[in-house]
Amino acid sequence: MLVSVAALGISQTVQALKGEVDNLLTGAVERSVTKDVKHILEMARRASSRREVLHTDFLTPPVLKESMQVLEKLADVKAIAQGGYPQAERCRISVGHPEELTSDPDIISALSITGNFQFEPCSHGDFLGSILGTGIVREKLGDIILKGEQGAQIMVVPELVEFLMSSLDKVRNVPVSCTKIPLISLDYEPPRITKFKTVEASLRVDAVASAGFKVSRSKLVDMISNGDVRINWNPVTSKGTTLKSGDIVSVSGKGRLKIGEINSTRKGKFAVELIRYL
Repeated sequence: MLVSVAALGISQTVQALKGEVDNLLTGAVERSVTKDVKHILEMARRASSRREVLHTDFLTPPVLKESMQVLEKLADVKAIAQGGYPQAERCRISVGHPEELTSDPDIISALSITGNFQFEPCSHGDFLGSILGTGIVREKLGDIILKGEQGAQIMVVPELVEFLMSSLDKVRNVPVSCTKIPLISLDYEPPRITKFKTVEASLRVDAVASAGFKVSRSKLVDMISNGDVRINWNPVTSKGTTLKSGDIVSVSGKGRLKIGEINSTRKGKFAVELIRYL
């Protein structure tokens, strides 16, 4: 992800982009995302001017997406996003001058968490809660790959590997052990999906998501009120929020849904392709 121009243009480019970031980030993006992108932009300026390579913590998908789009516009800056495996959602970004950032930095470590989960299956939330319960913050932890009865594999910043190996001894009520594994040993699979279509009078999230998750519209509205519904990883605050092709809708306890192709019908309704992640 690299755009090269004259080296002296880096400061001016960053300053100009700072004024454009708010325009680049649409109103659907939280202010916290804008703040994080500006911070990464400043990090890129510092890395390039000092001829060093700097790394972010693990970023949420919205921050990752917007940051990479902005970094592509920077002068004499190279940016590399890594999450440990090709389909990772949470990634770290490394930024630096192209002459310094010549290969993928070793900034991702993986741990295997094993235990007897045969009679007590644990969810993503169970693993996440137990890991955060050791005292580390979410930004230091990447994706969690569930392995059913075999436990889970997690991505983490290298400096916390030893700490987690000695501190994480239980997930919910299951005693566990943690072992460092090479990234090449990660056992991930492409997400399983199912596709179907719905015809709705509007593209409001309460209408489309209720059809996608097969729950009543009133139930979906209650979930929105409880803060359980997100669009592109940002909390939904209004049931009237409209969806567009490419949006990701996630509902706590229900999973995720991607909005596919949208077409208008002869009767003025919307035929929406829904992609449900299983």
